[in-house]
Amino acid sequence: MNMEMKSLYIVRHAKAELPTFGENDFNRDLLPKGTHRAALIAQKLQAQLPATHEKTLVISSTANRAMQTAKIFCDILGYPVERIVWEPKVYEAHYLFLMKLLNDVSASYNYVLLFGHNPGVSDLVGYVTDRFANLKTAHAAYLELEEGIDYSLLSANTASLKNIITENS
Repeated sequence: MNMEMKSLYIVRHAKAELPTFGENDFNRDLLPKGTHRAALIAQKLQAQLPATHEKTLVISSTANRAMQTAKIFCDILGYPVERIVWEPKVYEAHYLFLMKLLNDVSASYNYVLLFGHNPGVSDLVGYVTDRFANLKTAHAAYLELEEGIDYSLLSANTASLKNIITENS
């Protein structure tokens, strides 16, 4: 059986307001600088993704800054915002939780974009690729799963880190 290669894009939310006393961290919004950088990186990502999105799944934290980042990316990629899977548990999630969440993704998808937060997203990249990654805001780690591996089998050292997409890369 010839299975198509599976790609995974782990995206850290864009630059947000600094936390202030008495304000809920979950509700922090993106700064204009963050919105701009997210748009730049989404444009770079656009070249790597197919124009049709039947085989693409987007999952995002429901924290404001992650939701806003996911919407910017999806607008630029032409991915329908109403198809984003909003997952509250991605907020402050441990990398093993994020991996288990990805293990539930159907093999019918070839591209998955996960929008989340550090340290979970950077730790996830390190765990599944065995390569250190420290994702800065709005940066996207592009991973390819090993041949014959689908999302249900994603675990330690089953993917390779192809590159980290930044505003300068």
